[in-house]
Amino acid sequence: MATNPFLDTTFEVNWSRHTPKSIAPAIEAALARAQAAIDAIAALPPEALTYDNTFLALENATEELNYAWGKVTHLQSVADSPALRDAHNALLPVVSAFFARIPLNPSLWMRLKTVAATSVAEALTGIHRRFLDETVKDFRQAGADLPDGQRARLEAIQTELAELTQKYGDNVLDATNAWELVVTDETRLRGLPAHAVATAKRSAEGKGLGSPEKPAWRFTLHMPSQEPVMTYAGDESLREEVWTAATAVGAQAPHDNAALVQEIIALRDEKARLLGKPHFADLVLERRMAQSGQRALAFIEDMRNRAHAAFVNECRELEEFKAAQTGGPRAVLKAWEVGYWAEKLRQSRYDFDDEVLRPYLPMNRVIAGMFELAERVFGLRIVERPAGTVEVWHPEVKFYDLNGPSGRHLGSFYADWHPRESKRGGAWMGYLVTGGPQPDGSRTPHLGYICGNLTPPAEGRPALLAHDEVETIFHEFGHLLHHLLGEVAIKSLNGVNVAWDFVELPSQIMENWCWERESLDLFARHHETGETIPDEIFRKMTAAKNFRSACATIRQVQLAKMDLLLHMRAPEFIDGDIEAKARALVADCMIPTSPPGRTIVKRFGHLFSDPVGYAAGYYSYKWAEVLDADAFTRFKQEGVFSAKVGAEFVEHILSRGNSADPAELYRRFMGRDPDLAALLARNGLVPAA
Repeated sequence: MATNPFLDTTFEVNWSRHTPKSIAPAIEAALARAQAAIDAIAALPPEALTYDNTFLALENATEELNYAWGKVTHLQSVADSPALRDAHNALLPVVSAFFARIPLNPSLWMRLKTVAATSVAEALTGIHRRFLDETVKDFRQAGADLPDGQRARLEAIQTELAELTQKYGDNVLDATNAWELVVTDETRLRGLPAHAVATAKRSAEGKGLGSPEKPAWRFTLHMPSQEPVMTYAGDESLREEVWTAATAVGAQAPHDNAALVQEIIALRDEKARLLGKPHFADLVLERRMAQSGQRALAFIEDMRNRAHAAFVNECRELEEFKAAQTGGPRAVLKAWEVGYWAEKLRQSRYDFDDEVLRPYLPMNRVIAGMFELAERVFGLRIVERPAGTVEVWHPEVKFYDLNGPSGRHLGSFYADWHPRESKRGGAWMGYLVTGGPQPDGSRTPHLGYICGNLTPPAEGRPALLAHDEVETIFHEFGHLLHHLLGEVAIKSLNGVNVAWDFVELPSQIMENWCWERESLDLFARHHETGETIPDEIFRKMTAAKNFRSACATIRQVQLAKMDLLLHMRAPEFIDGDIEAKARALVADCMIPTSPPGRTIVKRFGHLFSDPVGYAAGYYSYKWAEVLDADAFTRFKQEGVFSAKVGAEFVEHILSRGNSADPAELYRRFMGRDPDLAALLARNGLVPAA
């Protein structure tokens, strides 16, 4: 009998066989085998216990289930359908409950504790010592030492959180897809870039709207459609319609997430208190670099204090600019005017429009240049497999092999960059197979993927990207390298399985190369002439880089502060108007507008689309920015293409996963602790040294 596709470990996945009807049999079989393996460990006689038959056996017990379920969740992100969603959602509580039960199994925990207290365990070194210590901490943090009644309640909380957060994410996706605006009056399109108009026209045609005699233009809430409207549309009513729809995502029936947010916060708070912590932030951050909610909050408040005066000035400046342009009195802007007038001010000040960069940023060249950069800096060679030789889940998806300096195959990956209604929003990286060093001394390849929702190609020309979309590609590629270059013998400690305030360092450092002249010349070339970005445009681009950087900083502070306070003061938010209460937390971090801007609390997938996700951890982006800005100073000093620095970054960061404390890994690369000054200087908030 043929192997169930979700259990088939063939490296090049046969995606067409992965149908919804195959999900339940695969996951149920994998669950049964995983449970049997755990039961076997938990039944071992005390005198027979070893590190290998307990800790390492536990690591291996869930490997098949992790792999099969990973394919299910991946497909739900990139190829959603009613049948797939139903199959996923039916099994989600079962899978969640299974994983929640592992650290709450008293027989299993007793055997792990017994081994951990032996002289053999004490003698372990390196990655095995780290794995034992991390596993013991995982169990304790998950409630292994709780009495029976509290353990049962914790299991129930975990299952409920999995269901609620899945529903929250479904609501955001469904609400996003449910809205469209079809424009038939071409005068409403004034100011929009040609690529945005062409994309909207194609979108309408794809839905059978409009005709050659009477064309139509369809706009959606996907970012490649929404962002040009909010930035460039001269028709204020068009911007208002899009803004109103975007801010209503997750806030209106049948996709209203208000009650879900409150239930999720309440359950997380109950979980933290069961585990002896005052709130969820302290539970989550105990083993991250920040260590506590209060320390993370202090870091965020420090960032706010350093940027706040400049933020107030930038807000006033924009109001004055609009007043001067329109001949009216200075007043707060309407909520849907901020992006539009900010772009007008930027063009006025720097004579620079981001859109002039698009012809120089065709996606094929951007990706080829990024791969060449990876070759120069990290010694990697990346080769695309010819279309049709490897099966993919959608015709737009590409497959690549990544080889190391010696030509060894380190891993492969899929890339899926354009929006579809069956695909969730945003950009992300994930993995399907963790390879790396094997017990027999060999090494097996890793398999991962990167996904986004970037500007698609237009008729007769390639996908031409905005510069921030290029940064997105580089960012996700950094995450991917962290996985594919892992040389950690314990799979659960490989790659991106690190503290979440450290995980963004490999991704965010890659964005720096999107601003260096030498690296831009590798990939920023005109799609028709092949010319590099002219010096004048480059000067304007870099001069405008920190335009309204204080507003951008305070925006991130706003999101991080809201996240931390929701989870540190949960009892205040479990009833009443969640939007009003969330806004009150961060009103000092929001651009003053009329009507007042709304928070994203009802569509904040980072926090509420996963049982943990970035909850109480959104500050990690800013924390990791400090790390990446500081770490990149080595490349600035020693050469942006320095193979020596690149090799050390691979050695100490990209290949090491969670094999050591992240602060120690950082010190190995930099020779010291991180310095905040590099980020402030990069953002133009203090003079460069």
